Amino acid sequence: MAKVQENGAVEKPNKTPWDVSKALKNVRQHLGKGDKERKFSIDIAPAPSVTVNSSSLIGKVAVVTGSSRSTGAAIAKALGEQGANVVVNYLRSEQEASKVVQAVRAQGRGAVAIRADLSTVDGARHLVDESMRAFGKIDILVLNAGIMKHKPLAEIDEASFDAHMNFNVKVPLFLVKEAASYLPSPGGRVIFFSSSMTSSSAIVSNMLCFLASKGAIEQVARVLSKDLGNKGITVNTVSPGPLDTAQFREGKSQKWIDFFSKQSPSNRLGLPEDVAPLVAFLASPAAQWINGQNMRVNGGSVI
Repeated sequence: MAKVQENGAVEKPNKTPWDVSKALKNVRQHLGKGDKERKFSIDIAPAPSVTVNSSSLIGKVAVVTGSSRSTGAAIAKALGEQGANVVVNYLRSEQEASKVVQAVRAQGRGAVAIRADLSTVDGARHLVDESMRAFGKIDILVLNAGIMKHKPLAEIDEASFDAHMNFNVKVPLFLVKEAASYLPSPGGRVIFFSSSMTSSSAIVSNMLCFLASKGAIEQVARVLSKDLGNKGITVNTVSPGPLDTAQFREGKSQKWIDFFSKQSPSNRLGLPEDVAPLVAFLASPAAQWINGQNMRVNGGSVI
């Protein structure tokens, strides 16, 4: 009979047809004469039988930053649907976070809400510590939290610039550093968030700090895919196009909303539910050979 833990997790046997840990059959350490550095070779066998299904993440623990509402909430629920236990991170929206926790638990998964201020490195450490206390491990790290303010060059000050760089670049980087030692090697997953707007010509002048910070995190992800990739941990970036969220609509007139909607062949903004399935896929064993990639999800608005 299944055992229910305090955090809501239901202990079940892992029925995943293919275990990524079995793919790492040998790690050969080569030490040439006179070499001062150790070189590692990781042989990962293909997994043709692996598909994403409702049990592909059973037994995994996913930490999703900024997941009390909007895109983060959709991601938390999608990971729960695939079998993961989920840490729902929030800052002010405790009631909304509780609703997401209940939605994940209703799927038979474990979930907890953890308050952490991710504008500071201390907040990142707190989130990792509390996640480990709740579940004892972290398999998947989704760095969804971020800020997007709108100021043209003439109105930008140091506080605005620093806020974007701290929240969108510095803290996500140090959160990965704090969690890296807990991620399974191989099999760990790190998923950053950027924006399709970093490669679009359809931008407006008041997005300077936001897009500068997102361009920076794309480069962080590229480098970390090599660093953590040596351990069999994949690092990828998801870059949505404009999503119909409160954060995106803030500071924009209906004229601008319509402008961005028309960039898509479907003549609409994206939805959080358009993005969440890709995150669930990248978190799954089926994505073990996808590393260092920037996956744009924008309905064709940026190609």
